[in-house]
Amino acid sequence: MEPADRDQEPANRPAEPQPSQRRFGALSRRGALLGMSAVAGVAAVDVGGFAYAGGWLGFSGPATLTPPRFADRFEQVFGHHDGFRRNHAKGLSATGSFASNGAGAAVSRATVFRAGNVPLIGRFSLGGGLPDQSDKPDTVRGFGLVFQVPNGQQWRTAMVNFPVFTDRTPEGFYERLLASKPVPATGKPDPQKMAAFLERHPETVAALKVIKQTPPSVGFADSAFHGLNAFYFTNSAGATVPVRWSAVAQQAAAPASSGKDYLFDDLIRAVTQRPLTWKLILTIGEPGDPTSDATKPWPQSRKSIDAGTITIDAVQTEQAGNARDINFDPTVLPDGIAMSDDPLLAARSAVYARSFTRRAEEPKSPSEVNVGQVRS
Repeated sequence: MEPADRDQEPANRPAEPQPSQRRFGALSRRGALLGMSAVAGVAAVDVGGFAYAGGWLGFSGPATLTPPRFADRFEQVFGHHDGFRRNHAKGLSATGSFASNGAGAAVSRATVFRAGNVPLIGRFSLGGGLPDQSDKPDTVRGFGLVFQVPNGQQWRTAMVNFPVFTDRTPEGFYERLLASKPVPATGKPDPQKMAAFLERHPETVAALKVIKQTPPSVGFADSAFHGLNAFYFTNSAGATVPVRWSAVAQQAAAPASSGKDYLFDDLIRAVTQRPLTWKLILTIGEPGDPTSDATKPWPQSRKSIDAGTITIDAVQTEQAGNARDINFDPTVLPDGIAMSDDPLLAARSAVYARSFTRRAEEPKSPSEVNVGQVRS
């Protein structure tokens, strides 16, 4: 654990491994769980970019893709902002619960799918490394959740409002991040660099077409959020199936307001008026459905299960002790859910930790989004 946050964490919280202690071979479950807090099992590591996956991290030369290089790339594109996440820097903490209806137990033995309620800690965010960026309707929106299961296990997920991911591999994501860096003269990416990237990555071109077919909703409250990656679910009988999941909004949003932080302001007002709910929908894959490529959607005809209701009943300005310091690492999974062969899954953990290592040692600045400044 890094000293900047040590006074905010329980004394018996396991230490976050230092960079010199990390080895990037197969990502072990123990490694994924390092950093868990003794209180509610909350880990203080960061949501950022991508790292080890299927051997793409190595030590063969100066151009090798590593967690520090990924974190560096975010800083090169968005600038350096002390104390903030390198990606999804602008955000708002949330709390609530998940009411399982028991239907998910048909495909997973995970305790979270037994009928009953479990508490949630969440975070709404905007993609990118600018903590003070102006809200825009087409900026990717994030919804991270930690399901706090009674038996001490956890299920964490980092969802976005895109139906598919833009990149198939960590290398592709890294290349696109570089190609999308704004040119000072225009404030937009260099069209030649982006065109060259897209020519090399037809899978991204196809994914962008799918994304454009699903225009963004008015706000956070009426957004659907998607886990994107495939996972393997195993039930109590030992049967295993591939699954993707989504959180489908159960309320319509009011007309969007105006202002730099309008998306977050509208979310704060909405939660003040009533709890917000999303149905957790599990989509069951069939033989031949891609589990290793998050750019490809599964057919809409696939069977789905309504597993229960996610409720957010409060939001909070980010500060020590809430979602500011949580790692929404999608590889932290309870028994009954396992990683698939998607290279992006294992890829996300190590740079999350690298991002935390950096920001935890930096001075903290106030969050751009302040719940107390929004009038209902």
